[in-house]
Amino acid sequence: MPRIARRTLLAGLGGAALAACTGGIGRPAPAASEGFDTGASPSPTPVPPVTVNAATGPVLVPGEPMRVVVLDTDVLDSALTLGITPVGAALPARDTGYPDYWPTTRTTGIRLVGPAGSPDLPTVRALRPDLILSNQARDGDRYDQLREIAPTVLTQTTGAPWKANVQLHAQALSREAAAAAFAASYQKHVGQVTQALASAKLSGRKVSLVRFVEGGGIRLSGRQSFPGTVLSDAQVGRPDAQNVDQADFEIPLDQIGKADGDLLLYATYGDPAAAGTDAALASPGWQALGAVKAHRAFPVDDQLWFQGIGYTGANYLLDELQRFLGA
Repeated sequence: MPRIARRTLLAGLGGAALAACTGGIGRPAPAASEGFDTGASPSPTPVPPVTVNAATGPVLVPGEPMRVVVLDTDVLDSALTLGITPVGAALPARDTGYPDYWPTTRTTGIRLVGPAGSPDLPTVRALRPDLILSNQARDGDRYDQLREIAPTVLTQTTGAPWKANVQLHAQALSREAAAAAFAASYQKHVGQVTQALASAKLSGRKVSLVRFVEGGGIRLSGRQSFPGTVLSDAQVGRPDAQNVDQADFEIPLDQIGKADGDLLLYATYGDPAAAGTDAALASPGWQALGAVKAHRAFPVDDQLWFQGIGYTGANYLLDELQRFLGA
């Protein structure tokens, strides 16, 4: 299957979402990955505040917030997908820039406010946000400090519950109609990929997900991870060792056999040498894996596969999955 450029992949999906949000206004829809504004221009009259039920309880947020700070990668995907460019964002410490599945036209101008899990609060305050989005796993211990700066909406965690989290983000951003349209487009895409895999008799293939993490060892992803849920949506199987109801688990190099599958996708967070990627790929155990010997082991973008937690990221995963499986 030819590689579909990320710039154009979601044009059809974006068009459907835009039509749903604008009542089908007759003008060409730009690609969703280039960031059309799924909400209309700000209302000429003030929009009343909205109460959302966050993980910390009810939070009163301004209607149609425009100066939004996001403190993790899932809320970055949510905001950009829903047509809002944040004024500030936090990224995981080892990331060197914003995810490149978003064009630079969407991320240029976003102020980096420090590492996710340890944002620089004076920098956040200086941006004068009217809304802050994150999750308790990252920022629960500084929630009181954040809400002194601006209304702060936290989900409990990230990863597996990403679809429900997007709905909460959409409520806080006054973009519920757009979120519903993207959810419907994603489900349609899932159906198309599932049908393509079935037609190619590839549905029974088991896909392994491996992440090499600087400072965190070799991790295998279970079903309760972001990429695990996308594979499940597409009715793709998992190797027995990874067919578990957890996000991920760490293994030593001498248990690398648990990483085998009909297709093996691996990513690196941080420096490949420090993360152990280089050593693992050169090891006899890795070279003995069936997927490696069959030339069915492929590197993937960590910022997409493990950090692109949202509808735009998920749609790209579906596309790449279909391409790697050869449907």
